[in-house]
Amino acid sequence: MNKKLFWILGILAFALIFNACEKEEEKINEAEVLATYLESTTSPLGKDYVNTDLPSIMAADELKTLNETNKVYIIDLRSAADFALGHIKNAHNVALADIVTHIEGVNMASYDKVAIVCYTGQTAGFAASLLRLLGYSKVFSLKWGMCSWNADFASRWNNAIGNAYATQFVTTAANKAAKGELPELNTGETTGQDILEARVADLLTEGFTPATITAATVFGSPANYYIVNYWPAAQYADPGHIPGAIQYTPKETLKLNVDLKTLPTDKTIVVYCYTGQTSAFIAAYLRLLGYDAKSLMFGGNSMIYDIMVTKSMTTWKASEIKGYTYEL
Repeated sequence: MNKKLFWILGILAFALIFNACEKEEEKINEAEVLATYLESTTSPLGKDYVNTDLPSIMAADELKTLNETNKVYIIDLRSAADFALGHIKNAHNVALADIVTHIEGVNMASYDKVAIVCYTGQTAGFAASLLRLLGYSKVFSLKWGMCSWNADFASRWNNAIGNAYATQFVTTAANKAAKGELPELNTGETTGQDILEARVADLLTEGFTPATITAATVFGSPANYYIVNYWPAAQYADPGHIPGAIQYTPKETLKLNVDLKTLPTDKTIVVYCYTGQTSAFIAAYLRLLGYDAKSLMFGGNSMIYDIMVTKSMTTWKASEIKGYTYEL
């Protein structure tokens, strides 16, 4: 090989190595960028929504009053077939995957609030969480979903309450895992806003189902999951918690500089609350960051209902059904 060719090949090899190193240096931790952005005052809401205002839920009576004065925009996420069988007056039937595109076309200045409606308040909580994080500050999920609007729609909550695991709850505390790294995201974006938009699009395409799990599945093999009890510490101790569950204080612990990084990246995270509505908000946020997080459907109401009633915790009851009129 002549010296000139050898010299040229050497320069090319150096250039390739230099470019590879430069690209490696440019690679960012997208989840860290996203979490930092969403906790900051430069986020779309101007604050750390997850650890201040979450969840954003409105009751049926407030929705009715706002609707009567044309001060609320209603998005119903149920199937077209169920929407046709009955829906709130002025509601717009929108698929979850299309909700961002739809809401972008709404003149927010015309309304005091936007209500997201589903069957039980859980899919709506998931959607409302993502919309809030995008900056839609007027968005709320309807508490209990259509179950609270009229008895004709109440079967899902009526059938969900139960006490099958009341004897299995424990009071023994479990410790959080050691702090580690955040999940790895690969949207290819570099700014918090661009990563946020890409991740929201991904989650809406996936839908809510991958973010859900039942109590029966969890109790069938609890060791398979990192279980997050999203209740205050006092209630974690009394009435207790799922065996092995770790307590995370609402509005306090899911911060980068507190306990967010104690969540594992190599294990499915199950979050549960009283009703499955708040945990749907939290699961949406954690999935946004790349965690394999799931909301336990119907929360404590599906596991220890009678105990929760005696402890004056949030429970579904007949008085939640308002008997309001609806349209076909």
